[in-house]
Amino acid sequence: MSNPKTISCPHCGEPARVDSSNDYRPFCSRRCKLIDLGDWLDESNRIPDPSGSAPQGNWDNGGGDDQGLPH
Repeated sequence: MSNPKTISCPHCGEPARVDSSNDYRPFCSRRCKLIDLGDWLDESNRIPDPSGSAPQGNWDNGGGDDQGLPH
């Protein structure tokens, strides 16, 4: 029997199996997967826009008093 293929977890660096037995692949655990998701949701991780075509400033054009906070 061969050893299962593993990669380094993108979050913590521990070995993570890449076969279908790992529900959290490419992460090693649910914890690492959720930490990564949180980084995307709070925009700690972002995909750069080198063309500058992304809109800048306030996304809410409704003029409400929410001070730009998400709804």
